[in-house]
Order: sequence, then structure tokens, then C-alpha cells
Amino acid sequence: MTNPTPTSNPTPMANPMPMTDPMPMANPTPMTDPMSLSTAPALPTEQLPYHRMARFSTRHRWWRSVLGTGFLAVGCVFAAVVVYGVFEVLGVVRGYPTTPDGTVEFGPVSGTAADLLAIASALPVVLLAVLWIGRRPAGTVSSVTGGLRWRWLGWCVLAALLVLAVTTVVLVLLPVDDGPPARWAGWEVFGPALAMLVVLVPLQAAAEEYVFRGWLLQAVGGLLRSPWWALVPQAVLFAAAHGWGTPWGFADLLVFAMVAGWLTVRTGGLEAAIGLHAVNNLLAFGVSAAVVDGLTTDETAADAPWQLVAVDLTGVALYAVAVLWLARRRTPTRTVPAPAAVAPVHPAAYPWVPAAYAAPRPGVAVVPVVPGVPAVPVSPATPATPVAPVAPAPYAERPAAPDLLPEAATPSDPPPGTPDDPSR
Repeated sequence: MTNPTPTSNPTPMANPMPMTDPMPMANPTPMTDPMSLSTAPALPTEQLPYHRMARFSTRHRWWRSVLGTGFLAVGCVFAAVVVYGVFEVLGVVRGYPTTPDGTVEFGPVSGTAADLLAIASALPVVLLAVLWIGRRPAGTVSSVTGGLRWRWLGWCVLAALLVLAVTTVVLVLLPVDDGPPARWAGWEVFGPALAMLVVLVPLQAAAEEYVFRGWLLQAVGGLLRSPWWALVPQAVLFAAAHGWGTPWGFADLLVFAMVAGWLTVRTGGLEAAIGLHAVNNLLAFGVSAAVVDGLTTDETAADAPWQLVAVDLTGVALYAVAVLWLARRRTPTRTVPAPAAVAPVHPAAYPWVPAAYAAPRPGVAVVPVVPGVPAVPVSPATPATPVAPVAPAPYAERPAAPDLLPEAATPSDPPPGTPDDPSR
């Protein structure tokens, strides 16, 4: 039988309009790796004052303050032993005389220099504790800005010089005992001593501030929010570190430490405390160096009588007023934002979005991707027009199926065994 006449293809139907999701969904966060995590917007952060700067680290834990304090105590003792050991070796090499207990006798100037350097050696120990154990920049113990504010430090030193110079003159002229009058040591003694003091006293005073108003203040402040809980422990330890003398002397040191700590929190850094401490110690050591055997005495501020304490605390109070007056006009930075805590977001419900559709145009939503079907941009301002479904035509009205076989493959005779086979 002959092949039926091939019919033409039916009229091609127009492609239907792309169908949108019946419930529009926001475009998920684009991801290029199914195992990666994207980041959420930064959470609101608190403003950290100086005494809370131990929390200026996303790795802050309560035990870091405890561990760092122990490390600081051991490290300061070790550093001081190293300094004294170096001086002992130098003294033996240079032939200095020795005392009955076997230590080298350096004299008042060299001996005072050894004491000041031993205290100043605590400064790198504090910075190492902040950086290594605190897991934060070492400069955050200097101020909230991450370092010493030298211009502000200069203003504080100037204020301390103007105030404490007056109180020092009053202390020198104030009769406190019936002892022998002081004698001038001479420029051959006072000159070298003054040069040594100008270099080493600021380092010694700064080291004490970094230990007490720096690390200890921030260590307690990282655990307790109120600054007063952080001010009291460092003040007590500061007074105890100078020895137990008269009750008036201990009270003087306690108030000094409280005022220095309060100015540190109030101004956001150690500059005000360093300026007060450095100028106070420089004037005190300078007066001692100016008299005969002044640097050989073992008395400290803890042994001061009440007359000296009254004058000294007056100077401290006047200095605090001067710093607050300067702070209103210079406005040093007092707080800094805490590091933003970024919360991880789990991968979206759609495991993977092709890179070509990962960044849609602004204002164009993207229908979720189905494997094998490209993403369809849908503008939210122009919703897609729904297409009415087309009813199927009756079977009889359907056009004949096209002949899909080539003519060479069309069989010419029916196979054997069919009804049209004449041999049956």
C-alpha cells in the first residue's frame, strides 16, 4: 500500500506567558557555595567606656581577666628581677662596692635609676597581657581610641605643672617636724640626678598607671558594668603597693588612685592619670635629689603626715577641676562602639542559585530556580497577565499526525500473517 499523504504540521501555538509563583517570595540571599554561610546585617552595638574596654574583642571571656591578672603579677616580678640582675652584673664588672649582704652598692643616683627601671619594666608586660591574653589591640589599654592621645596628654601635663608646682612650694616651706634643716646637695649631685629623673620618672609613673588604672581597671570593668566597682579594687591595691605607713599616708594614696581612676574613665584614657602621676613624682623626686642624702631615704608617700596629706590632696582636687575644665573645651573621646557581633545565616531553602542569576537588577524579583529551568525575572511593578487555559480539541478534529519516518524507511509490503496478506 502506498504511504499516506504527509500532512503539514499543525499550527504552532504561541509560547504561553511565563507563569509566576502564585505566592511571590522575596529573593533568597544569593549563594555560590552550598556549604558557605552568608552574614547577616550587623547587630546594634553598645558604646564602651574606658573601663569596659576589655570587651573590645569578640573573644572576650570572663576568665581572660583572671588569667591576665595572674600573668601580669608573675611577669612584673620576673621583669624586675631581670632588671636588678642586669644591674648587679654591671656593678660587679665595673667594680662597685658591695654591701654586707652581698648586693652591689650603686649610690643614690644609680640605685634610684635601678628602682625606677624595675618598675618601668612592667609596661611591656601590661601590653603583652592585653595583646596575648586579652585578644585585643594593645593600644586599647591606653585610651578608647587605641593609643595615647599625645596632644591631650600635653594639656594634662601642663595643667599638672601649674597646679602641683604651687603645692610643692607649699610643702617645701611647710614645717612638719623638728629634724635638722635640709642642706643643698650641689649641682654636681643634683644635675645628674635631675637628668636621670626626667628620663625615667615618666616611664615609672606611666607603668604604674598602665598596671592599676589600665589593666586592673579594665579587668574588673569587663565583668561589672558600673565604673565604681572597677575603681575601688585598683585604688586599694595601689595604696597597698606603696607600703603600710601612717593612716594619713594610706588615705592619701587611696584618694589619689580614686581621682586618677575617675579621670581616666571620665576622659576615656590614661593621659590625665599619667600627667598627674608623672609630674607629682618628678617634683617629689626632684626635691629629694636637691638635698643631701635625699634619694637614699626609704620613706614613701605612705609615711606622709597629715599636714602633707592635706596639701597634697588639695593639689589633686585642683588638678581634677582643671582637667574637667579642659575636657569641656577639648572634648576627648570617651566611648567607642563595641565590635559588631555578626550572626551566621544558614543556607537558604534553595541549595544553589546560578551565578548568572545571583545578582538581579534593582527592582526585579526572581522566581525561585527549578533545576533545568532558568530563573524568570518578574517586575513587581508590572505583574504578569494570567493566561486562560486552552481546552483540548475533540479527538476527531485533531489533525493527523505527521509522517515522522523518512520515505526510505517506509515498508512497501505488509508483514506476513496480516489480514492483507494474499497468501493466507
